[in-house]
Amino acid sequence: MPEGPEIRRAADRLAAAVVGQPLLCAEFALPALKRFERELPGQRILSITPRGKALLTAFESGWTLYSHNQLYGVWRVTLPGQRPASTRSLRVALETAHASILLYSASDISMWRSDEIEAHPFLRRLGPDVLDPALDAAAVAARLQRPAFRGRALGSLLLDQGFLAGMGNYLRAEVLFDAKLHPARRPCDLDAAHTMRLAEALLAIPRHSYATRGIEPTAGMRADYLAQGQGSFRFRVFKRDGLPCMTCGTSLLRITHHSRPMYLCPHCQTD
Repeated sequence: MPEGPEIRRAADRLAAAVVGQPLLCAEFALPALKRFERELPGQRILSITPRGKALLTAFESGWTLYSHNQLYGVWRVTLPGQRPASTRSLRVALETAHASILLYSASDISMWRSDEIEAHPFLRRLGPDVLDPALDAAAVAARLQRPAFRGRALGSLLLDQGFLAGMGNYLRAEVLFDAKLHPARRPCDLDAAHTMRLAEALLAIPRHSYATRGIEPTAGMRADYLAQGQGSFRFRVFKRDGLPCMTCGTSLLRITHHSRPMYLCPHCQTD
């Protein structure tokens, strides 16, 4: 599933293509949304913004399209009228005079009045977004010590969108490596220095991924490819099991933590 950096970059790409432009036509595969094929043309797209792993597309008519890619959804940008050949199912098409944006294969799609969108069940449960520039390390450190979170293993907590929105499996692995923490540790086990180190990593790693790359490696990617690029985001542990740690040279491990694969360095992550 795409994580926060990928969703935010997708939002940037879609917004650059169509925001501020009136719709020429709209297509919806879901029967419940067919009425908007008549109501949306002529309306400008005001914004396309990420919320964790969801996207909100706001229209000047006072409606907002909620979409969540989940495992298989993907947005494409094409020229007006183009529908690329694909084995995926087209769910949404929004077309302006300059571009079309197409959503394939997603199933979690709905329209909400813009002034009621915060009542969406997924949005109601979200914690602060790790890519929100207003979120700082002190606020994250305080959140780690809240009663709802402080007793949970970090390996599972960092995947909980109610804790911090936008985190996912590769970010979890890279954050814990950066903070030198084992996934079984809990916030209540950490002193103030370790808590702040983790809080800083929880912001720095996703933001660096968003700014510089944030793509997941395939199984066949070589370690030298993962490490390439001066100043770019690099996977230091994620899907590098069996390869040497870039810090200490120890072979990296792949373990299962709460039914999900987890990657770590057994030497560096002993705190």
